[in-house]
Amino acid sequence: MATRIAGMTRRQFIGRTGAALAAVTVVPAHVLGGPGRIGPNEKIDLAFIGIGGRGGASLGGLKGENIVALCDVDTRRAGKAFKSHPKAKHFTDFRKMLDAVDKEIDGVAVSTPDHTHAVACLDAMRRGKHVYCEKPLAHSVYEVRALMAAARRYKVVTQLGNQGHSSNAIRMFCEWIWDGAIGNVHTIHTGCSAVHCRINDLPKLKERHDVPKELDWDLWLGPVQQRPYSPMYLPGAWRAWAPFGTGTIGDWVCHVVDPVFWALDLGSPATVLTEADEYDPAKHVDTFPAGWTVTFEFAAKGARPPLKLVFFCGKTPIPQPKELEQGRKVTRTGGVVYGDKGTIMYGSHGAGGVRIIPEAKMKEYGQHLPPEKLPRVRNHHADFTNAIREGRHAGSDFALYGGPLTELALLGIIGLRMPGKKLAWDGKRGQFTNSPEANRYIKPEFRKGWTL
Repeated sequence: MATRIAGMTRRQFIGRTGAALAAVTVVPAHVLGGPGRIGPNEKIDLAFIGIGGRGGASLGGLKGENIVALCDVDTRRAGKAFKSHPKAKHFTDFRKMLDAVDKEIDGVAVSTPDHTHAVACLDAMRRGKHVYCEKPLAHSVYEVRALMAAARRYKVVTQLGNQGHSSNAIRMFCEWIWDGAIGNVHTIHTGCSAVHCRINDLPKLKERHDVPKELDWDLWLGPVQQRPYSPMYLPGAWRAWAPFGTGTIGDWVCHVVDPVFWALDLGSPATVLTEADEYDPAKHVDTFPAGWTVTFEFAAKGARPPLKLVFFCGKTPIPQPKELEQGRKVTRTGGVVYGDKGTIMYGSHGAGGVRIIPEAKMKEYGQHLPPEKLPRVRNHHADFTNAIREGRHAGSDFALYGGPLTELALLGIIGLRMPGKKLAWDGKRGQFTNSPEANRYIKPEFRKGWTL
């Protein structure tokens, strides 16, 4: 079993991240003592669940470690990875894989569709395995909170796959906000122009298709209620279908809200309001609108005043800020942060291209940039493996950061079931206080044979 880590509150984690990472001292495994310790020069033994699509990125990011086992329900999609790693053990059922290699591995990387993140991650954590999981962390608020609780209970290293969290740009953005570069933030516009809408394809779900011989459809469904196979679901297209994916907001909140979530210690919102045109939550429940918005209101926190964050999905673009120079367009995927003394605009994946607008203000501020307070890291996968070796939390730890960040997106999706209604959210209790109907969507009904 690999090195375990001590507990810490989210506020302590955010406040101490810089000092904690900078002060870590690595000592040889034999000095630490105990079975399963991983020394600074030892390879970490890993298993991978889902190796087509994003799974390939995890395999690439963790290629320096020891790849023990690979699992995918679609052997055609997995073929390249299987061929590239002939010494690894090959599986189609992650549960059988974890049973088989339980004593051979230190950690697991999960890159399956959203609806099976929770069952795979939790199975691994119960076995004392460190877990890297692609974003979003899970498919429902209930699942997110179960994974947060498990990360605390089993004290394993966890990392959400929002790669921009390990960028230099996001650290620079945080330092600017903390330096007061734009004063007190009051409004944030974030979003992504990707459209995950299949309303026009809903009638096609009545068509019947043979399941490809390379695909185990029952395993692919996992905890989702039984339904016939459709080639519209996979590969990749599942993100637009609500039983499996979380649409534009689930795909992108963990990238474009990440900078403000960290810099402003947002935590849970007080209210959630989802608005969408040309969308009927009864008729279109299996998919998402082409364009929609989710407005979150956050109460004051410490010295930070209350603020509003709006996420713009798909065909509903981020509004053009008046501060932007003529001829320049607002980011299509990223954020615009409004303070009482200025405005910052950034792109995706950890505040890429971050700058104060207009350019004249950026040049002025550039003359006296604040000193670096947050240690820079090499990359997101390395932060995960280094955290295992050093016995510390990774930057996007499930319990302290990645889970609460994912939860924002999932609250917005619940709001889509009753568009136009402002929902009051009690983050501490994990309940809506003004809508019993909304509370019905917090915990999904798993298919028989599947449970957390």
